[in-house]
Amino acid sequence: MNERWAWGVGLATSSSDGTTLDAWFPEPALGTPAAADAAAAMVAWAPSASADERRGVSVEAVTVTIDLDAAPASTADAYLRLHVLSHRLAAPNTVNLDGIFGHLPIVAWTTAGPMHPDDATRRRAQLQRDGIQVHSLDKFPRLLDYVTPSGVRIADASRVRLGAHLASGTTVMHEGFVNFNAGTLGASMVEGRISQGVVVGDGSDIGGGASIMGTLSGGGSHRVSIGRRTLLGANAGIGISLGDDCVVEAGLYVTAGSKIVLADEPATASGARPTVKGAELSGRDGILFRRNSLTGAIEAVRRAGVGVTLNEALHA
Repeated sequence: MNERWAWGVGLATSSSDGTTLDAWFPEPALGTPAAADAAAAMVAWAPSASADERRGVSVEAVTVTIDLDAAPASTADAYLRLHVLSHRLAAPNTVNLDGIFGHLPIVAWTTAGPMHPDDATRRRAQLQRDGIQVHSLDKFPRLLDYVTPSGVRIADASRVRLGAHLASGTTVMHEGFVNFNAGTLGASMVEGRISQGVVVGDGSDIGGGASIMGTLSGGGSHRVSIGRRTLLGANAGIGISLGDDCVVEAGLYVTAGSKIVLADEPATASGARPTVKGAELSGRDGILFRRNSLTGAIEAVRRAGVGVTLNEALHA
C-alpha cells in the first residue's frame, strides 16, 4: 500500500449552478482502492444521493483518489485531504494543501447542511418557515459536522474546523480554537488558539486566551510547534516554537524578535546579563519565559525536571 495516496467514497453536495459545496467521506483510507472495493462502496452510498429543494442542492455519490504530495485539484479533492487530517490518517503539515483556498467556495452553512450563499439570500423566508438557520458563512465547515474523533471533548463545535487533527485525550474548552492543518499529537488541554500549521505535543496545556502565531496572515514561514508537557499560560502568546517541559508566563508574548535576557548566564563586564532574540531559543527544551516585574525585561530561565502535569480525570 502506498501511504502517500488516499481515497474515499462519499457524498458531494452541489448547488443549482453546479458549484460543488462540500464532500463528506465517512471512511477515508490510505493507499489506492481495488476496483471491486470502490465499486462496492459506490453501490452502498448511491441510495443516499438525493436532492434538497429547501436548500436548492443535489447530493451525489463520488469516489476520489488523491496523491497527498500533489496540490489539491478540486473541491472534493480538497475535502478528502481535510478528512485525512481529521481522521488522524496523517499529521498536520504532512499533506500538500497548496492552493486549497481556491478550491473551497464560500458556503452558507445551515442547520440542514451547506447551500450557496446566493440561494440562502433568495430563500431566506422559506428557510425560516422550515426552521433552518444559517450559522456561518465560510470556506471551512465545523469538524463535528463531518468527523467525530474518538476520545476527544469539544465544548463548542464552532471553534474547531474540519481539517483539525485532534489526538485521543484532547479537550478543547469553550474558548479554545483549532484551525485546519493544526492540532494535537497527544492528550492536551486547549483553552487558547491553535493556528493553522501549529502542532502541540502530548501532555501540553494551551491556557485560556493564549495565542499561537500561524503562517496564514503574514506571520512568516516558520511553523510553530509546542513540545511535550509544556504550558502556554493564560493570555500568553508565542511566535517561536517551544520544546519539551517549557513554561511561558501568563500574559507574556514571545516572538522571534523579542529581546530576551538569559537570566542564568554570568553577567558581562558591564554587569548586564547576555541578551538574545527569541528566535535563538526557538524549540529548546526546559525553559521558563517570564517578565521581570521590576525591569519589564523578558527573561529566560532554565528549568529542571518535567513540565506541567495534566489532570488525568479530565483527559481519560
